Amino acid sequence: MSREYRGKRIVLWPINIDSTASRSEGRKIPLRDAVRKPRAEEIVEAAQRLGLNPVTEKTRYPRRWWEQTTRITVDKAGSKLETLKIIAREVKKIRKEKKLHRTS
Repeated sequence: MSREYRGKRIVLWPINIDSTASRSEGRKIPLRDAVRKPRAEEIVEAAQRLGLNPVTEKTRYPRRWWEQTTRITVDKAGSKLETLKIIAREVKKIRKEKKLHRTS
């Protein structure tokens, strides 16, 4: 991330909002707010809906350097934790909407 964005954007990894990950593995938000195995595509869609201008990049999460993953850079909406919680809530809404479309 370039210096011009410092303080205005945050980097988030899918594991940051993953309810199957422990805090030591990289989850940042409480379990009650977290999402089970979020995909980068879902996070990008949620960030777009929220107007957070997501940018993706294929790279490796430092705590899991052996796995290729995607990181997403988004505009801040409050603190980093508040932003993560907002995105996780939106991912839950997206999943609920898709589930309703499949059943109807």
